[in-house]
Amino acid sequence: MTEHPAPGADEPDPTVAAILLNLWIAAHEAPPAPWSLARLAKRSEVAMSTLRRDLTGLEDAGLAHVFADDKGRDCAALTEAGLALCREAFGEEPPASAR
Repeated sequence: MTEHPAPGADEPDPTVAAILLNLWIAAHEAPPAPWSLARLAKRSEVAMSTLRRDLTGLEDAGLAHVFADDKGRDCAALTEAGLALCREAFGEEPPASAR
């Protein structure tokens, strides 16, 4: 029996897309600095548990990394592969309306 993907299975998860977009925006701030998970969750409009789960998937895919900053806050940033993916998906810079 052949399995068929669910409708829309080839479309990106809108929550993951929002997280990637916000990480892309963070990468373009002046000066660039990683955002705390709290800020990223608020800007992406997702619950912290959802953010952490999706960031784990992005880390596993090599697109983002989560780490503690010098003040001990959990932060996230795009990897080089994540930057390349976002550049392809969102353009060279985030739209001004997204900032």
